[in-house]
Amino acid sequence: MDPALQRRIQRYGWDRAADTYEHSWAEQLKPAQRRLLQMAAIKPGERVIDIACGTGLVTFAAADLVMTSGQVLATDISERMIEHVADQAAARGAAHVSTRRLGAEKLDEVPDESYDVALCALGLMYVPDVPSALAEMRRVLRPGGRAAAAVWGARARCGWADIFPIVESRVKSDVCPMFFQLGTGPSLQLALEAAGFQNVASERLTTTLHYDTADEAADAAFAGGPVAMAYSRFDEDTRRSARADYIASIAPYRIGHGYAIPGEFVVARGERG
Repeated sequence: MDPALQRRIQRYGWDRAADTYEHSWAEQLKPAQRRLLQMAAIKPGERVIDIACGTGLVTFAAADLVMTSGQVLATDISERMIEHVADQAAARGAAHVSTRRLGAEKLDEVPDESYDVALCALGLMYVPDVPSALAEMRRVLRPGGRAAAAVWGARARCGWADIFPIVESRVKSDVCPMFFQLGTGPSLQLALEAAGFQNVASERLTTTLHYDTADEAADAAFAGGPVAMAYSRFDEDTRRSARADYIASIAPYRIGHGYAIPGEFVVARGERG
């Protein structure tokens, strides 16, 4: 698909999802985010850039690690996500956290070799040009700086993955046609190595996404995630049928009234030589 169109879909789709994202995904994404931060080995006083920051779940965890002697820049393609992070930074008195609306493939005005650590937690799957995004991540790191990225894993190990064909069967969304590519085999590690990172290592994490009700699981999938833009354009009948199909797709993972849906993450790190 046209990369410019995909970027617009991402920008305005995540604007739609901004208000419900944390409620739907904060707990579910913790294992990947926690391991990402551990692999990045952030220290007090360091400068960190959080690329595709979303609502700042990783941003503020990194800010706690660098302490007030360090700095964190949060970037995202979505204006609403950036506004959320800026509001949270002000509410927390986190003056060492700043924000800028930037796409991952072109970190305009971010100087070369200006950060100790670059993070991208579950954002690379949505980027049309992954090599450019990784090149930018490497460019802004000082020599010896560390990069850490997390993506969703193999499609067959993500029990919620039918959300994409369910949406595509109703409207051509082109949300993320290669969503699971980086989670397949050693793809993320190879992408980091191809971008010039050294001492690259990756890990695969199995996880379970817990939801108390069918409606909670469907809200997370449709309103709080990558298909939010397409879902916002559905009429009520289409929404009902799409939700019914999705709930049927996760029926094998039902436990009582709730759901325990399997998932997988891949987390990798590398260094700029």
